[in-house]
Amino acid sequence: MVAAGSRAAGVSEPLPTLLVIPTGIGCEQGGFAGDALPVARLLAAASDCLITHPNVMNGAALYWSDPRIHYVEGWSLDAFAKGSLRLRPQRRQRIGVLFDAGIEPELLLRHRQVLAAARATLGLDIGPELVSDEPLGVRLSQASSGSSWGQLEQPGALLRAGSRLKHAGATAIAVVARFPDDNGSDALQAYRNGSGVDALAGAEAVISHLLVRELQIPCAHAPALAPLAPMAELDSRAAAEELGHTFLPCVLVGLSRAPDLRPASEPWHPQELAIDQVGAVVAPAGALGGETVLACADRGIPIVAVRSNPSLLQVDAAALDLAVVPAADYSAAAGLVLAWREGLDPRALMRPLSAC
Repeated sequence: MVAAGSRAAGVSEPLPTLLVIPTGIGCEQGGFAGDALPVARLLAAASDCLITHPNVMNGAALYWSDPRIHYVEGWSLDAFAKGSLRLRPQRRQRIGVLFDAGIEPELLLRHRQVLAAARATLGLDIGPELVSDEPLGVRLSQASSGSSWGQLEQPGALLRAGSRLKHAGATAIAVVARFPDDNGSDALQAYRNGSGVDALAGAEAVISHLLVRELQIPCAHAPALAPLAPMAELDSRAAAEELGHTFLPCVLVGLSRAPDLRPASEPWHPQELAIDQVGAVVAPAGALGGETVLACADRGIPIVAVRSNPSLLQVDAAALDLAVVPAADYSAAAGLVLAWREGLDPRALMRPLSAC
């Protein structure tokens, strides 16, 4: 059984679809602050069941909750695609919050006010919360390709705190780590102007991957940073990150209904989603080398390669010797998903008709 939104009589069953837009590689769409949310909403409407990751959904102070969209952290998404995890949709998660001991008192207060607001305004189940026993020590770096990366000086402190939250009853974890401020850097200016790479994204992925792999519960990360001075010519794709003092609201909303992660070795539950139910994967045409896409390709799941979303990478179908279905843009990708969901061969919609 596939959990999805309400359907009118006569409408086809959902076609579970994966949407992957890799983190920290400067994707034209999805490489900024939640700017792939319109894509996710469209594909959710076309498929009635979309599985995607926080990089797609997180827009700092902006977010969009949709019961047809399943919010799945990147390591979990890879494990799901490989068949080692199943997803069990949930109406509500109890979100534990892990604060980095390196966050200054005033900035910590701002983030705790987000928790209070999310409880009072959105009705989210938040708590317990704790501060790590030592600063996590986030370091940012950049690969030779220009993509962002990072590391933690104290990964043990992260895992100890996460374990304490899980044992205290948290069923999902939001992490807020203090990231280095680099307000005058050329990289930050390029990002704010819409031509750079999200310098934080690679390190954020390291944090969430480490926790999920260890704890096997949904996790996502929000960086703690000092506010930036206003910028008159700010690119609209980066603007969501500058509307408030924190990036935490979207993470709390995403985790609030994130699916549980269930080992595939456990008995099957009728509401669970498994990789063999997935009908399509949508990804940028030049960024097909990730574990999720390759695992799906090995299973014969159609890979929709979107040409209109370039990035720093050029790992395309030709480089990987993959068979893909090209799509000019995400609107065309949604049309393919809808056609497959209705049992149509998309080639029947084209003229001239192909011979076979």
